[in-house]
Amino acid sequence: MSEQEIYQDFIAWLGQTWWGLPESDQLMPLIKARYATEEAAFLTGVPFSGNSLEDLAELKGREPAELKPYLDGLARKGVLFRRESDTTVRYSLNDSYFVFFRSAFWPGADDEASRAMAPHVNKYYMDGVYDQYATAHAKGLRALPIDQTIEDTRQILPYEDVVKVLDNFEYYTVSACPCRHRKNLDDGAHSCEKPLGNCLHFDALGRYCVENGLGREITRQETEQILKDSADAGLVHGISNWRNKPDTICNCCSCCCLWMEAYHKLGHHKSLDASNYRLKIEPESCKACGLCVKRCPMDAVQLAHSAVAQNNFNKAPVLDADRCIGCGVCVHKCPTDSLTLERKTEIVDPPQDIREYGRRFMEDRKGGVKLLRSTDT
Repeated sequence: MSEQEIYQDFIAWLGQTWWGLPESDQLMPLIKARYATEEAAFLTGVPFSGNSLEDLAELKGREPAELKPYLDGLARKGVLFRRESDTTVRYSLNDSYFVFFRSAFWPGADDEASRAMAPHVNKYYMDGVYDQYATAHAKGLRALPIDQTIEDTRQILPYEDVVKVLDNFEYYTVSACPCRHRKNLDDGAHSCEKPLGNCLHFDALGRYCVENGLGREITRQETEQILKDSADAGLVHGISNWRNKPDTICNCCSCCCLWMEAYHKLGHHKSLDASNYRLKIEPESCKACGLCVKRCPMDAVQLAHSAVAQNNFNKAPVLDADRCIGCGVCVHKCPTDSLTLERKTEIVDPPQDIREYGRRFMEDRKGGVKLLRSTDT
């Protein structure tokens, strides 16, 4: 079998998961940059669900003792998921979304392999691969309000409180933000000056990252400090969009985040799913400094004439409620405390767990109706 045929067979196998691999001039160069020919040949047919070393050895006609170091090496590369329990180690093939948009750039490495991948991922993103999410009503991340930006905390639910959310976890880790790192590695893309070390993972996913050199273990206190530093830097907390056992909190910028770019550049109808909060403005105390306008990642806030403003400019912020995701980035640094987050009257609960989220995604994808911004339709 030729090298091209090996890769074509692997693409066909990898494209069977929830995340497809649409045709693109970028696809084959990207696959070749991520997987060696030998790896593509071996991984074709490896199940996406967990299998023991012995099962995989039988599947591939190899001795377990010979196969184990090879599998462990693929886990360290981020293309296999390795989960260890008291009695066994199980391996599963990671889907292409995980491999291209996440694990490849979590280590924060600036090496030849990472630099070879980054431009192809960026171009494939713009060439249609992310439009698989254009049909999704629920996005993969949900905005999590910054701590102490909510006016009345009496009704806040446990999954809406960034500090209480951390109570659910026993193991905390941090990796490089894959979105910003990917952009910074690509000489043809813009570079981002926002901090990199703030992609947070928990429990099983966190252990996988640490065991395979894709991240490092941190304490609960360090996690809280990273969240605070990220808020100070103007980043949006984005949590896995399901209530039970979320495994990730991203800290997103508007210029690199997959979800933000999908809104601003691809015309998707929203970026992250919004929180159940929206901006409340007190124009009387506003000094019209414009900081909220600069910090808003969704371009949802503008300064406009206000009859009740008491500053020299007679201006105050005006909210475009359709754009606001209730993240609190503008509130966090308001020097006059003129901004807070208030609870919406209509509350939307995220999916119960990752299985329900996946079911909804597949139903939306099967429907095939793209949800685009009104200005783009």
